[in-house]
Amino acid sequence: MAGTRVTAHGEAAPADEAPPARTESRAWGRFAVFAESLLTGVWIAVASLGVVTYPAAFAAGARHLRRSIAHEGGGLREFVADFRSALRGGWLAGLAGWVAVAAVWVDVQAARAGIPGGPLVGAVGVVALIGLVVAGLRAAAVWEPGARWRTLLAQAGRRTVFDPAGSFLLMAGPAVAAVSAWFAAPLAIPVLGAVAAAAVAVEERYRHR
Repeated sequence: MAGTRVTAHGEAAPADEAPPARTESRAWGRFAVFAESLLTGVWIAVASLGVVTYPAAFAAGARHLRRSIAHEGGGLREFVADFRSALRGGWLAGLAGWVAVAAVWVDVQAARAGIPGGPLVGAVGVVALIGLVVAGLRAAAVWEPGARWRTLLAQAGRRTVFDPAGSFLLMAGPAVAAVSAWFAAPLAIPVLGAVAAAAVAVEERYRHR
């Protein structure tokens, strides 16, 4: 009959009534991605213990989450392989990040010391550091084996400027991780995976807009 469908029990139901299993499947899929991001945060935290290895750790974590969203195979073994591949140039990006942090710390200390122009320089340094963090997350979110970090960061820097909405969303990720660490340090570990997932989502949004 037009406008109706037959249920498993042989009863007629309106054709526009969606099967509840489909809604449950979508809800379960979202929960699975969320749970996978928390587990990925643990992997990222462990891989970041090398001090300069955090860009490679986020890159491997983001690629793992992209595979998970696409329902492709992949687990810890693939994460480790991606981490090793990303580390080839990623450690230089990690070192540059710490140099930037040190430079901003010097600027902030100059501002506190009352040096003329110090507050302005300190504020500019903090804003620049935030921009670098966002660009780094965006670069890690699109990393693929064989990609050059210099190219990734340059392209991510442009997206950071020309996609302010996505960049603003990503600013909240490190802030949440910092607050979680202040409240209870172990909470910051799984949050790292959520930050990586947010970077992947922001890049997907930019790619499809």
